Amino acid sequence: MTDSPPTTKLPAQSPPVDPAETEAAGHATPTATAGPTGGLSWWHGDGGEGAKRNLALIGVLLALFAIGAATRSDLYSNPDWVWANMLSILKLASVVGVVTVGMTFVIIGGGIDLSVGAIVALAGVWCTTVATQSFGAGGMIFTAIIVGVAVGLVNGTLIAYGRLVPFIATLAMLVAARGLAAEISQKQTQISQNNTINGIASTDLLGIPLLVYILAAVVAAGWVLLNRTTFGRRTVAVGGNPEAARLAGINVKLHTLLLYALSGLCCGIAAIMLTAQATSAQAAMANLYELDAIAAVIIGGTLLSGGRGTIVGSLLGVIIFATITNLFAINGLSTEAQNMVKGGIIVAAVLIQQIQFGSLSQFFRRNRLTTS
Repeated sequence: MTDSPPTTKLPAQSPPVDPAETEAAGHATPTATAGPTGGLSWWHGDGGEGAKRNLALIGVLLALFAIGAATRSDLYSNPDWVWANMLSILKLASVVGVVTVGMTFVIIGGGIDLSVGAIVALAGVWCTTVATQSFGAGGMIFTAIIVGVAVGLVNGTLIAYGRLVPFIATLAMLVAARGLAAEISQKQTQISQNNTINGIASTDLLGIPLLVYILAAVVAAGWVLLNRTTFGRRTVAVGGNPEAARLAGINVKLHTLLLYALSGLCCGIAAIMLTAQATSAQAAMANLYELDAIAAVIIGGTLLSGGRGTIVGSLLGVIIFATITNLFAINGLSTEAQNMVKGGIIVAAVLIQQIQFGSLSQFFRRNRLTTS
């Protein structure tokens, strides 16, 4: 009689895991790590990096306020002027701030969008044509948003499915969108005749401009989308490691397409806001907005290589640049000096990223691999 071979008890298999849940667990772990005292040490984990950087940015804003108070004590000694000036800074930052929210998602997702300023111009020109204005404020808003999303979808299609480098695809769109805007407007300034649209820039609610409320709503929606939804977790995953995200079951191409569509949506909203401020639109509007948005995102702590970033940090970056512009204006300093200071801040922020994460080398390495 032959003894039967001993049976090996196999470990019970775990049930299938949703990739989105895996991503959520991976990004939620640092915030739940026990610290030396046994409590939640979110301040010392990866989740604390954003909080530390945001506090540092708030410190920069306070330093700028102190500089303003020291250089123009005659103005800063008046509380009413200080409050009005703060609202003016927020109003100045509102349009670029909305564009920056979309740019933040694109860069966290591992891309870049150089065409946002041109998309704002194209959407603004298209929504102020005589034919579009005949449909009223609703028709103008609908047109601006549809144009923004459509151009964003073209960018996303070229990048995700056409396998073009984001830098090249969006640079080409920058030129093409500006050219189309000039063709539609016949290189003329188009006046907005709609009082509802024009009133967006001049309306105050509880003493705060409506433009600031729009910025706050877009920022809040962007924060929720990035931090409390599967879409946000997948954005971080795609930007951190596209191949790992694909193996985890994420449709990387479709997600990339949606990221650029989201950027276009923000540009459409910004086009309405900018048109309301100027009561007109032209092909040259929103010039260099792409650089302002990218700079604000970098200052806010988003890595150029993708996979890490915060909406609040990007907002603080926009406000810092708006504050610098305001500070130079009230002191009568030249725009050239202002641009040099901004350039120095951008270089310093990128160098800090390079030292901490090596993000710049990763960014260029990824684009080099994409082209090969």
